[in-house]
Amino acid sequence: MKPTLLPLLTVLLCTLALCGCSSDSDDDDNTPGDRSSSSRNVNANPAIQPEYTRLEMPHVKNDNNNLVVVHKTAEYGVNYIVEWDCQKKSQRWSCYTLDRSNSPKNVSRYYSDSNQYPKDPNIPSTYTFASDPYYRSGYDHGHICPSYDRLNSKEANYQTFYLSNMQPQRNAFNSGIWLKMENIVSKTWNLDKLRDTLYVCKGGTIDNPEQVLLITDKGLLVPRYFYMAILCKNAQGYKAIGFWVEHLNEDHSRDNLLDYVVSIDKLESLTGIDFFCNLPDDVEETVEKTTYPSSWQLN
Repeated sequence: MKPTLLPLLTVLLCTLALCGCSSDSDDDDNTPGDRSSSSRNVNANPAIQPEYTRLEMPHVKNDNNNLVVVHKTAEYGVNYIVEWDCQKKSQRWSCYTLDRSNSPKNVSRYYSDSNQYPKDPNIPSTYTFASDPYYRSGYDHGHICPSYDRLNSKEANYQTFYLSNMQPQRNAFNSGIWLKMENIVSKTWNLDKLRDTLYVCKGGTIDNPEQVLLITDKGLLVPRYFYMAILCKNAQGYKAIGFWVEHLNEDHSRDNLLDYVVSIDKLESLTGIDFFCNLPDDVEETVEKTTYPSSWQLN
């Protein structure tokens, strides 16, 4: 299924549109935010399209230099969503959900000798590299929405290999601490007994020049830091947790993940991104200031 481009309100009439928080208080309370809440939400995304209101969506960057691309499959609907910076030719984040319906492993990982990392068909060539900038760069194609999390169908898995879903990562990082973080989300937390739905937003830092490691000779921007923001919804309510990790060419796979845990409030102050903005304000305020580490099986 062809992905969906979501434009900002100011350019809705265009056929192809460019589109487009807080205190740090970690609490070891084991009680997630109550589901009962008011509907007040002053920082929600504008409801230009239904996808803008999804809980995994952060607040879109409103500077008319970005594309929000929604990838869908015929069988499962929304697969994942990307915010693409057209000037930097870099993704800012990918966001997606994990639940009972999209977690079964029905297919093998996509592989092609000739085209393993295809271009995103819904981003105009003006805003992308003419050829794969990762090739011989010394950096891995670092999946942001992981292939492992989309083995429910061939189409869903193939879409995770789009270059728009990649960030350059050193192999020691990609196969080390980043993989460890991905595994705890994908294998430890993505269980029916622990979640109804996980809402995930991940990416690398591209906005603050001090948080950019370098730009390669091909123009590929390399983030100095990577992050994950995870919101869990279950019978007890909502809870959220963040990871913030420096992009080092070192193996830190034996590190304790607690060393990288931050509240969503802290993650927002570090990245400048407003995560989970579509939650009611009272729920958002509660879950974003705490991390509930023991409830995440992090000790």
